[in-house]
Amino acid sequence: MVKYKSINDLTSDVMYEAYGKNLKELFINSALALFNTVCQASKIKPKTKKTIEIKANSVQDLLYNWLSELIALVDTEQMFFSKFRILSVNENHIKAECYGEEITPSKGGTVVKAVLYYKFKVEKVKQGYRAKFGFDI
Repeated sequence: MVKYKSINDLTSDVMYEAYGKNLKELFINSALALFNTVCQASKIKPKTKKTIEIKANSVQDLLYNWLSELIALVDTEQMFFSKFRILSVNENHIKAECYGEEITPSKGGTVVKAVLYYKFKVEKVKQGYRAKFGFDI
């Protein structure tokens, strides 16, 4: 199953479509799309664990807040992440462990400033869930 794909819709930003057979998989695959933009995720070792918990009014807001929090962690904790473990998730709450290491410029990618609202969407589909989102770079 495809985890996510890049969509060439914007010139100054990047767009993705992420997939998951359940919310847990959707949130992990969305995070992987983000970190494969921000860094060379395949080279990031899961040395350090950060636990995060986020609440929202809808699954769409939750995914937006999840990705925004991960972007903030890059800046505030100076870390890149490559592995995600969802401890619990529903349409209004997520608790997850993020594994990674301190930022190394040689493993860096594109600086992501923010999640975009442009065409942002989470939907239940026959195979599970699909999300469409973009990043301001």
